[in-house]
Amino acid sequence: MKKFDAENKTIGRIATEVARALMGKDEPNYAPNVVSSEKVQIFNASKAQIAPKKLQNKQYDRYTGHPGGLKIQTLAELIKRKGHEEVFKKAIYGMLPNNKLRKLRMNNLEIID
Repeated sequence: MKKFDAENKTIGRIATEVARALMGKDEPNYAPNVVSSEKVQIFNASKAQIAPKKLQNKQYDRYTGHPGGLKIQTLAELIKRKGHEEVFKKAIYGMLPNNKLRKLRMNNLEIID
């Protein structure tokens, strides 16, 4: 199990390291078509560094599929509603390749607040 400490580090810096570990790129037997069996753990997620400007300006969009159904949420609102774990999940999910293995790789991720 690989462990990453998020204390005093930015979300993006941690997310890139974790995404790389989830893909197995830091292992000698790396293959892009195989899910690594290595579990990855992030702790101190709530102590990560987030700039005050980013809390207000970073937006997450989603669309309901209906006319006028664009929902926009800031980073501060997301943290208030779902916690720091969701922010890390979204960042790491976006850094993994968009294929059938993405969901399987995300199952190897554990985030501790």
